[in-house]
Order: sequence, then structure tokens, then C-alpha cells
Amino acid sequence: MVLVEDDGTRRKTACVTGGNGYIASALIKMLLEKGYAVKTTVRKPNDMAKNSHLKDLQALGPLQVFCADLEEEGSFDDAIAGCNYAFLVAAPSNLDPQNPEKDLIEPAVQGTLNVMRSCHRAGTVKRVVLTSSAAAVTARPVEGDGNVLDEESWSDVGFLRSTKMAHWAYSVSKVLVEKAACAFAQEHGISLVTVCPVLTVGVAPAPGVNTSVAVLLSLLSGDDAMASILGHIEMSSGSISVVHVDDLCRTEILLAEKETASGRYICCSLNTTAVALARFLALKYPQYNVKTDRFGGLPEKPKVCISSAKLVGEGFRFKQDTLDKIYDGAVQYGRALGILPY
Repeated sequence: MVLVEDDGTRRKTACVTGGNGYIASALIKMLLEKGYAVKTTVRKPNDMAKNSHLKDLQALGPLQVFCADLEEEGSFDDAIAGCNYAFLVAAPSNLDPQNPEKDLIEPAVQGTLNVMRSCHRAGTVKRVVLTSSAAAVTARPVEGDGNVLDEESWSDVGFLRSTKMAHWAYSVSKVLVEKAACAFAQEHGISLVTVCPVLTVGVAPAPGVNTSVAVLLSLLSGDDAMASILGHIEMSSGSISVVHVDDLCRTEILLAEKETASGRYICCSLNTTAVALARFLALKYPQYNVKTDRFGGLPEKPKVCISSAKLVGEGFRFKQDTLDKIYDGAVQYGRALGILPY
């Protein structure tokens, strides 16, 4: 079905894969608010526990929900057919698989290529936007202070496979997915950009609790397991780097629409440390009794700055660029999700 505006122009259509996910749900909402017709995919459309928000989002504009599975060749064809833009957000999310190569890395690469083949077959897609992760940028040996990582930086797959540091397979999967998608795009003449977001927080329609939100609220919630992940992230990457989900969605839409955009783009609004974050949260939210001495031994200032200079060079401006702005809504969201007790 072709949707036409009142002035006779065709409404822009976008496919967002993985519509029951945190980032995908926020992206769908923003696209609908901008007047797009949206198609999205989920593995089990009738699972209302995971998909009820999609019915609510249909009140904002034309949203169709399709059944698709990353492991099923061709299952994305119907969802992507006729679309101008494809946002590849769906990905395996198992951070601690029994067999990392077979349970996470291979399915991530093959699933992405499955969707890329559907984009090629559609013949209408002007731009594919792949949501990767800063995990594909930062997981590498870094010595000294004052390091700046940009789009030329790649996580070291050999180093990760040999050391098997915490969540190493996730970083490897993101690197290999990006490179496989880029190779396919070059071979088949597809316009592809990749977005590498850092830890993402903020309100999204999806009812599930996203790992990055739980991690960034862990110092308030007292969730020791999630707080330990925060420490691991800093030890492996050299900083705690954060972006608001609204800024991430604005980034993805900008890069889809801007014809001259190309390659990778890091999406990061600020770099801090676990120590600095704990002190900030203790002052701003004293009712949560944040442990400011939890990260003894970690530096007070970031050893690494993850740079979004390329994105800013495209004319993008972050709206949520301070911890105050980022956490204001995040705390209310955490309470609504039940992560925070009050």
C-alpha cells in the first residue's frame, strides 16, 4: 500500500527491524512523529507482553508489524518491500552465550546479511542504517591517557578472542557484522551507513528493561551485578561514554536522509568515569545513598575520549549533552520500569 500526503506526494516509508527492542521502539516513535510510514519486524507478533507498545504507537501514524526472524532467509522481504530506508536494529542480545562463536557471533553476522539481502531484493531502499555499537570501536589495548578514538578505530578481534575479557564475543560480533555488511553493500551497490552508539539511556516505548539503562541506573538502584558491568566497561574501554536515546534516534534519521553521509559514525554526547558518575549521582539524588567509594582504583578522569566529531561535522547537535539532562528523565523512567524503588 502506497501512502500519499494531502499534497499528493508519497509518504516516506522506513523499515525498523526488531521493533520490540529499546532503541528500535524509540526510533519507530520518532519516525512516526516525523510523518513516516513505518514497518517493523518482531519474531512473535502475538506476544503482547513484548509488543503491546507497538499497538499504542499505531495511534501516532501508519505502523505495520511483520513477523521475521534473523535466522530465516527471506523473512524480512515483505517488511522491507517498498521502503525508502531500512534501519537494521535487531541483533542477538545474549551477552554470555555457552558457545560464543556459534550462539552469538555467527548468528549476528548471518542475520545481518539476511536482512541486507532483503534490502537488495527490494530495489527501493535508498539508504540502509546499521546500528552497531561502540563495542566495535573501543575494545582494544590502550596505553596512557588522553587517547581519542574515532571512526578509524576498531576493536581488536584477535586480542578479544585470545584474552576472552568480559563480554568479548559481543564486541567481536559487532566488528564482524559491520565489516560483513559493508562488504555486501559495496558488492551490491547499497548505500550503507553505520552508527556506533555508546551506553544509551532515556525513555523508550518498549516495556522491557534494556541492559544499558539498567547499567546506568545501577548506582541508584543498588544492583551490584549491573554496577560491576559499569566498572568492566571502563576498564575495557577507558571511559564511561553516554548518549540519550533521543539523540541516537535523531542521529539515525539524519544519516538516513543525508545523501552525502557515508561510512561509520560514533554517537556519543559525553565521556565520564565511574568515579565521577557516582559522585554526580550521590549529589543529585541523595535519597538513593550512592556508594561513591565503589570504584576504588579506577581513574577520576577518562583515559579515552570517544569522539563524535564526524557526526557533528554533518551538522548534528546533541540536545542531551550533560549528565543533568541525560539523567532527569532516566530516573523517572527507571521508577516506571520498577528498576528504582521510588
